[in-house]
Amino acid sequence: MGSTTPSSKPSDGGRTFSRRWVLGAGAAALTTPALAACGDSGGQSGSGGTLTAFVYGDDAVKVQQAAVDRFNASAAAKKTGGRIRLQKVPGSDYSPKLRTAMGSPSAPDLFFNWGGGSIKAYEEAGKLVDLTDVIENDPVLKSGFLPSVLAAGDLKGRHYGIPMRGMQPVILFFNKTVFAEQNLQPPTTWDQLLDINTKLKKAGITPFALGGSDVWPELMWLEYLVDRLGGPEVFKRIQDGDAEGWGDPAVLKAAEMVKELIDDGAFGSKFTSVSYVNGGAPAVFARGKAAMHLMGSWEYSTQLGKFPDFARKNLGWAAFPQVEGGKGSPRNVVGNPTNYWSVNARTRNKDAAIAFLKDCASKEYARALVANGDVPTTSNAALLLADAPNSEYALFQYKMVEDAPAFTLSWDQALGDELGTRMQTEIGKLFAGKSSPSEFVAACKGLK
Repeated sequence: MGSTTPSSKPSDGGRTFSRRWVLGAGAAALTTPALAACGDSGGQSGSGGTLTAFVYGDDAVKVQQAAVDRFNASAAAKKTGGRIRLQKVPGSDYSPKLRTAMGSPSAPDLFFNWGGGSIKAYEEAGKLVDLTDVIENDPVLKSGFLPSVLAAGDLKGRHYGIPMRGMQPVILFFNKTVFAEQNLQPPTTWDQLLDINTKLKKAGITPFALGGSDVWPELMWLEYLVDRLGGPEVFKRIQDGDAEGWGDPAVLKAAEMVKELIDDGAFGSKFTSVSYVNGGAPAVFARGKAAMHLMGSWEYSTQLGKFPDFARKNLGWAAFPQVEGGKGSPRNVVGNPTNYWSVNARTRNKDAAIAFLKDCASKEYARALVANGDVPTTSNAALLLADAPNSEYALFQYKMVEDAPAFTLSWDQALGDELGTRMQTEIGKLFAGKSSPSEFVAACKGLK
């Protein structure tokens, strides 16, 4: 579903998937015990200096295949005595196959992941190369990526991944026709947003589309509000394992602000029965029944596929507004920064693996991502985006992320499968009115 990341499709072969599929298939459930070993060689069990790289097997994989071909023909491959063999794993099989392989003698040397919680168990088990010093001492890797994206996949301030796909920030989309008819401009402050809500409701228009039956679209509201109120440090504390971080005043205030929106009818009266993945929320938005939609950057391509005229003529986009008095910068971003390559600590040839990762910072790599519809996270990408399918939209995304002091990884991705799922249950109860803001905070503090 994404012009930014083809792996963002919400369905495959008729199946309907959760947000983990919408955002690139989701993080591996790393706490599950390893099953039988995979048949393909990697890690220490390979031969002939060939390193195995597991990659999520979607349409975007051609970019990674081209990078492998480039490296294998390069002087760096000859110098390090290593070659890369890409193993494409189908999307529905990726997480379990990676989990199985990492618990076996045939583990891959490098592997695609989502950063944050998706690699936490591997890091705790000592299975990852800490790339912090490697990046710091290598000018190509140190200056090759947007700092906010490079940091977003970290664990406790240490780098374990190199950005390797496009960015997916959460954006405030608006219906240009509705805004023009109501003489409105996109809000830049929370007070302006509330004022716009009042004017829209008087006109009989629901302010925001929201696929509440899926729950994960609701998460985006809390992510931004907590960041705007308390800064990225609030969730970083939670991500690093301190459940008491849920007791930060910014979390309670954000929950209270969400409740005020719900009680005020900002999402309409039936949002808990509206779905994003089946096209319900996008349709409400495109048809003018709702004026705005807080959603990931893939919303553009969703609308382009379902309502192409609306996408081309009437779809507008803006940053999430500032919350007056909040500690967080109004330039901060939340969402899925990108996907990452990580290196197995047991790799036979770390030098070859690192040399391969440098290609992700190259102009050739960024140009291939742009041609595929992605917005690269490399520091050289801005000069290439004029050739993007929608250059105005691509440049907006890139500038938004480039200027961001912090890019917070989506909470469920950052916390991993088990905690992320339990957290979403509590968010669903808050939005459905089954728990109060204070009850929501208390429940989240119990997530350990």
